[in-house]
Amino acid sequence: MAHYAFLNDNNIVIEVITGRDEWEVIDGISDWEAYYEEFRGQKCKRTSYNGNIRKNYASIGYIYDEAKDAFIPPQPFASWVLNEDTCLWEAPVEYPSDGKAYIWDEDGASWVELAEPAT
Repeated sequence: MAHYAFLNDNNIVIEVITGRDEWEVIDGISDWEAYYEEFRGQKCKRTSYNGNIRKNYASIGYIYDEAKDAFIPPQPFASWVLNEDTCLWEAPVEYPSDGKAYIWDEDGASWVELAEPAT
């Protein structure tokens, strides 16, 4: 099962569908990315869950970067930096490895431990 992302004029993903696998040939059609693009009249790019195609699985709001041939999620915080290899955003401070749960505090530029729920 293959998945395809439709993009707006700014290369932002506006829809992701399940479609034909690239090995399927039906009525002489084998380039499904081109077929869906022509059929819908919108730019269409294949995406995959395992990241083998275009770095990351496309989701609504992701940007398709033509130069990197990759889907990039929206930047979560202004201080986060794009990892050029993975095309994922990374915090300027490494996530703690002590097994506790944390959230990012942009104002403090640090990870803040989540409190245990009250019982």
